[in-house]
Amino acid sequence: MKTVNGHEIIQLFEQFSPKHLAEEGDPIGLQIGKLNEKVENVMITLDVLENVVDEAIKNNVKLIIAHHPPLFRPLKALHTDTYQGRMIEKLIKHDIAVYAAHTNLDVAQGGVNDLLSDRLNLKDTSVLVPTYREELRKLVVYVPKEDAGRLREALGNAGAGSIGDYSHCTFSTEGQGRFLPGEGANPHIGRQGSMEEVEEEKIETVYPLSIEKKVLKAMFSHHPYEEVAFDIYSLKNESPALGLGRIGKLQKDMSLKEFALFVKETFGMDGIRVIGDEEARVSKVAILGGDGNKFIGKAKRQGADVFVSGDIYYHTAHDAMMMGLNVVDAGHHIEKVMKDGVAGYLAKKCSEKGYIVNIFASKSDTNPFTYM
Repeated sequence: MKTVNGHEIIQLFEQFSPKHLAEEGDPIGLQIGKLNEKVENVMITLDVLENVVDEAIKNNVKLIIAHHPPLFRPLKALHTDTYQGRMIEKLIKHDIAVYAAHTNLDVAQGGVNDLLSDRLNLKDTSVLVPTYREELRKLVVYVPKEDAGRLREALGNAGAGSIGDYSHCTFSTEGQGRFLPGEGANPHIGRQGSMEEVEEEKIETVYPLSIEKKVLKAMFSHHPYEEVAFDIYSLKNESPALGLGRIGKLQKDMSLKEFALFVKETFGMDGIRVIGDEEARVSKVAILGGDGNKFIGKAKRQGADVFVSGDIYYHTAHDAMMMGLNVVDAGHHIEKVMKDGVAGYLAKKCSEKGYIVNIFASKSDTNPFTYM
């Protein structure tokens, strides 16, 4: 077991929600404080408000990971007699760092939108609004047969060979490797000045470009040769799309009214807004956390019977009515599912690493709306 600092926590988090998934211009990353301090308690929150900061102070938290960036627009001044200024002053005085993961956490596999669709028990889900596809590459490496199993395992553990629900996918062929060690060589097999022929295995595996350094590090550290023979190819194969929102099917059809009440209960809402005929049957559901106004057309074109999102404008509601799309506006706050989701993921990863740290979800209520 070992103590941990903020950098080490964020490195684990960014394996799950990397920055490159964020929309251009999204103010993500470290916003307040520093990450090189030891942390014993990390709190996960949807929003950073003063009650959240007070909760962090009470629990000796040194790192807050938030979905909504507290500094969404550049500050022109920082007055500590204002609400925002007072909150930032508390964070700085108590050495609490704030790290924001916004649209990258929306897009990430297992992120906000997957957590939302999982809560509704949707099946056969896919991305509603694709925003990112990663370049795929193929590694071909030659290794003595007796070392091939160890190398294959190392490459798989580094993330190579992940295809859908399968990991450690490789293909091998056997052949003879030949080489002549020179005067300055220190060969693993053979001797200087003598031509060698070795039974070797050619291992082929595919990986996304973003983990190339990790894959190559695993190859070099687990390969017995001092000079590794390998090739890297860029592929035209498309990687699975990542993006905003999800669309899938309910476990069973229900009326719009039944579905709306199901959404309300599932996300613990005091009230929701519904657009459409209460008796309409719904089966295919599109869901997108946050402000979904721009995406009603996407939901309709992909065959959704109902679109679940938040912050739906008056005229957007008219547009949905005219195109025959049912809408359940459950509010922006349903994104609170990320608190337990991220806390659970990080707690598991920290435990695997042997880190001595407490990861927990904020209990503070940040929903600004009350239904009368």
